Amino acid sequence: MDKKRVELLRKLTTVNGVSGFESEVAKVIESEMKGFTKISYDKMGSIVCEKRGTSDSPRIMLPGHMDEVGFMTKLITPEGYLKFVSLGGWIHSQLPSQRVIVHTYKGDLVGVVGSKAPHLMSEEERKRPLDKKALFVDIGAKDKKDAEKLGVRPGDPIIPDSPFTLMANPDYILAKAWDDRIGCAIFIEVLQFLRKKKHPNTVYGVGTVQEEVGLRGARTSANKVNPDVALVCDVGLAQDYPGGEKALGILGKGPQINLYDRGMIPNLRLRDFVIETAKKKKIPYQLEALEGGATDGAMIHIHAEGVPSIYIGVPTRYIHSHSGIIHRADYENTVKLITEVVLRMDAKTVKKFSK
Repeated sequence: MDKKRVELLRKLTTVNGVSGFESEVAKVIESEMKGFTKISYDKMGSIVCEKRGTSDSPRIMLPGHMDEVGFMTKLITPEGYLKFVSLGGWIHSQLPSQRVIVHTYKGDLVGVVGSKAPHLMSEEERKRPLDKKALFVDIGAKDKKDAEKLGVRPGDPIIPDSPFTLMANPDYILAKAWDDRIGCAIFIEVLQFLRKKKHPNTVYGVGTVQEEVGLRGARTSANKVNPDVALVCDVGLAQDYPGGEKALGILGKGPQINLYDRGMIPNLRLRDFVIETAKKKKIPYQLEALEGGATDGAMIHIHAEGVPSIYIGVPTRYIHSHSGIIHRADYENTVKLITEVVLRMDAKTVKKFSK
């Protein structure tokens, strides 16, 4: 993987932006897209990057959500600990002892998720699933007044702290926030490629907000773009771990073309068109059926009279946790596949999706 691509992924995953606090991510996207796209925002904060081709239509929307799962400070206890609410879905048993960043108006504070030590638990407590209410963030404050002096206020975002790392085999990359900074990276690279290519449409790379708490930016940005077709850029679920259903997702075997998720059944003609394109261009791919969870496509595909939509994901291990792993070839092939699909989407082709 070339240095420019690695740096893009590093910048996007390192910047902090939990649901409702995506502005720093939008700044990175804007810095990558300025000068060759028309940039605007909806009133929720989603960034829209318009790249006009040889025609105003069809309007192709490439959404990737900017927010990552995290937390928000709910209150400061008298002892100086922070109680929090979750932003997005978490398995709370994974959280104890994980490092976090508390973003305050005075700057960032390092903290750790605390809980009762197992030595102090009763036998009954050890048998029960960990209760989120028993968790807290320790920022090393001696009491509530000290925490307030450090700048902490209710409403402050709390972000997973996990460094971007090329692993021993550099084809594998470990980082936080792949869900869904990988989608943001995809539409950035697709539009950068189209900068030097003719394409028979107008393409909108959209960094949406608040996907993890209800797909909210997808709804408002779809109203702004009014797309004719949408290719949702997101993570897929790798299952190549012990006990996983490997047939539905293996790192290094190509992008995952989604057949079903809880929010959307893809447009069948568009689905077949994407698969046909992958075969024609000899791009490896996998098929995915996601029985839990949904993407921005759930809102976009029911916009107005309906938008032919499909979700294409980069297989990722351990999403909705502090750290995930992707394979570089999957990312590169996802960029390639979506680019090839966009290049083939003229008005005649897109019209066939809605017959």
